[in-house]
Amino acid sequence: MLPSIFGENLFDDWFDFPTLRELRNIDRKLYGRNASHEMKTDVKEHEDHYDVDIDLPGFKKEEIQLSLEGGYLTVSAEKGIEKEEEKKGKLIRQERYAGSLQRSFYVGEAVEETDIGAKFENGVLSLQIPKKAEKKLPEKKTIMIEG
Repeated sequence: MLPSIFGENLFDDWFDFPTLRELRNIDRKLYGRNASHEMKTDVKEHEDHYDVDIDLPGFKKEEIQLSLEGGYLTVSAEKGIEKEEEKKGKLIRQERYAGSLQRSFYVGEAVEETDIGAKFENGVLSLQIPKKAEKKLPEKKTIMIEG
């Protein structure tokens, strides 16, 4: 059995020499086999917050949902192909897809939904997530035993 990460064989890149066709799809090699169905994300750290930019091209603001549960921020996007578009002619080739994407980030249990700022513009979802210290548990104290 060969080792794998995320369902892809680790040795594929070592033994497969790229052909001209594969060179045209080099971004798929960078992001894996599911490159077109992945939320590409940039995270920038600042002193008091994180800026998170997520690429969601082709989605409308209404198709994106954010939820916060148990310290995890979940970004979901669901897209369907409209029925009116299908009626306008004979479909010869279809490269657009209908489906859903979802990705979760651990932001800590101290962060609340009112603390997170979100903006969607030009196919990029921008989030501003504050850094909040977790509630500290009391330190373990040792009790001396006489005798």
